[in-house]
Amino acid sequence: MKRRSFLTKSALLSAGVAVSNSIPAEAEEKAKKSYLTVAHITDVHIRPEDDIPNRALAWLKLVKKHKPDFYLNGGDSIHDASYDGVTKERMLEQWKAWDLFREEIKEDDVYSCIGNHDPWWDVPNKDEEPMYGKPYVVERLGIPSEYYSFDKGNWHFIILDGNHEGISLGDEQMAWLEKDLESIPAGTPTLIMSHFPITSITNALVGGQHKDHKELKKLFYKHKDKVRVCLSGHQHLLDRTWYNDVHYFCNGSLSGFWWGEGDGESAGKQYYLETPPGYAILKLHEDGKVENDYFPLM
Repeated sequence: MKRRSFLTKSALLSAGVAVSNSIPAEAEEKAKKSYLTVAHITDVHIRPEDDIPNRALAWLKLVKKHKPDFYLNGGDSIHDASYDGVTKERMLEQWKAWDLFREEIKEDDVYSCIGNHDPWWDVPNKDEEPMYGKPYVVERLGIPSEYYSFDKGNWHFIILDGNHEGISLGDEQMAWLEKDLESIPAGTPTLIMSHFPITSITNALVGGQHKDHKELKKLFYKHKDKVRVCLSGHQHLLDRTWYNDVHYFCNGSLSGFWWGEGDGESAGKQYYLETPPGYAILKLHEDGKVENDYFPLM
């Protein structure tokens, strides 16, 4: 111990002031932490009936206990506005229920993508209806645009919109993605989230995968020093695939069997096939290592 430090501590002890040589536990834990903790929730499918808002809030409070640094919301935030015959009133009451859900984590950053059930399409005149389509979803979710990117820690995050041309990015977004990946420094660990799985096992069971998965696979291999993980929902099923050193995590849905009892093939209440409702907690390490843990809720 340096003499000045020793004398200072001796003087304080003489005056009756306790001096601790240890860093407070919370600060020490934070200093040791070399990863981002991210909560992945998807397919909430919230709607006002069947006490679903309260059920969803109760489960969201369990997610909060993990104290994530921020949330990734994988889309289908509301139950459905996309089918024919959905009225404006029905669409708005679903978004009102979502606002109550979002209020529970109002102090946290939530980065969302657009699900296929979120936009309202069946309108009398789309040119005169400001709530028509995806721009209104962007507004309600509080995101900058239909697809975008951001940085947290030393990680780069890309949020895609797969609602084009039968589950794909389309030419404009694909060109944007190529440019975005080119723009980040070599070796930057990157997470990509889309509502639909880009590569998955569950596609063989229920479909629903990106049609442009081969093009995306080729692009990811070009940037294999960057792209570490792809997140998705949509399937309400849980799978993980590892290909070309990229982790593809399709995490199960918060709503399970769309808040229902479950189907005839279900393994349990509110299960869809063999997957229970739940959420995932990811640890994204500074060196690019990825952990994805799924927490069943039933």
